[in-house]
Amino acid sequence: MISKGCEQCAMGGKLVLFVYGYCDQRDCFYCPLGENRKNVNTVYANEREVTRDEDVLEEARRMDALGTSITGGEPQEALDRTCRYLSLLKEEFGEDHHTHLYTGITGGRENMRRLSEAGLDEIRFHPPYELWGEMHGTEWEDILYVAREEGLTPAFEIPGIRAEEEFLEFLDEGAAEFCNVNEFEMSQGNYRRMQEEGFELQEGHMSAVEGSKAEILEAMGDHERVYFCTSVFKDAAQHRNRLKRMAENVRRPFDDVTDDGTLVYGKTYDDPSALEALGVPEEFYAVKTDHVEVAWWLLEEMVEEGDLEEGELVEQYPTYDGTVVERTPLA
Repeated sequence: MISKGCEQCAMGGKLVLFVYGYCDQRDCFYCPLGENRKNVNTVYANEREVTRDEDVLEEARRMDALGTSITGGEPQEALDRTCRYLSLLKEEFGEDHHTHLYTGITGGRENMRRLSEAGLDEIRFHPPYELWGEMHGTEWEDILYVAREEGLTPAFEIPGIRAEEEFLEFLDEGAAEFCNVNEFEMSQGNYRRMQEEGFELQEGHMSAVEGSKAEILEAMGDHERVYFCTSVFKDAAQHRNRLKRMAENVRRPFDDVTDDGTLVYGKTYDDPSALEALGVPEEFYAVKTDHVEVAWWLLEEMVEEGDLEEGELVEQYPTYDGTVVERTPLA
C-alpha cells in the first residue's frame, strides 16, 4: 500500500520542509543529518534556507507542490513553529494540500490535537530502535489510537535495519494505517558511526547498506500495508521528478528541460543587437546585464555559421539558486 503522501512524493510533488535540527534522541547511530542540518535552528524549504514565510510559499509554488512533508531533527520539539507553517500552507493552498510529519517521539494528546487543528493530515512515527518488538502496552501503542482520535492518520516510518513483525501486528490490529520501511542507507552524516557499528555499503552502491533488505522483504514485504522504499527509487524517481516539476514550472520558452530535470540554454556576450539583426524572435532570448541567454540550438547554429563569435551551453538546476551543473564552450 502506498499512502497519499507517498504517492505525491513519488511524483516529485512534496515540498520538504525542515523545521528544526535538534532532537533529544542523540544516540541514533544511523541519523543521516549532515553538519548543516544537525543541531541547527534553521528552517529549509527543500534546499532553500528560509528567512521569511514567503520563502516557503515561493518554494512550494516553484515546484507546484501537491503537499508538504515536515521533518527535522524533531518537529514536535518546535511545535509552535511546526503548527504555524502547517497553517500557513493550508491557508495558502487549501485543504487538498496534503501534509505529513516525521517524528521520533510520541508527543501526547495535546500535541496531536494541535497538529491536527493546524492542518496535519498524516503522522509517521519512528520509535527508538531499542524498543522495537516491545512497544505493545507502552505509550507507542497508545499514541497511535490518540492520533487517530484527534483526526490524524497514524503510521510508522522506519529505517530498514532489520525485520520486525511487531509493526505488522499494529497494522493488523488497526492501530497504524501503514508502515514504510526505508532501505538502510549511509550518508555523509552517519558514515563513520555506521562503520563503527559494523555496517558496510553494498558493493557497487553509493548509499545502500549491505544486509537486511532480503530479510525484511521476506518477513514484511507481503503485507499489503507495508511499503519498502529503496534508495534507488528515492534518487532516481522522487528527487528527479521534483526537479522536473520545478523545471517545467520555471522554464522560459527557450529553455530545454532534460530527463534529469535540469534546464539547458545558451549564453553569449555578443551585443543583443546582433541577435536582433539576425532576426531572432524575442521569445527565443533574454537580455541580461552583461550577457544574453538564448535557445541553445540557435546559439550553436549561429556560432557555427560565424554569425556570433562565441558562446557556451549552460546546464543548471531549476532551484531558486540556479546551481550550474555544466558549461560547454562554443567557438
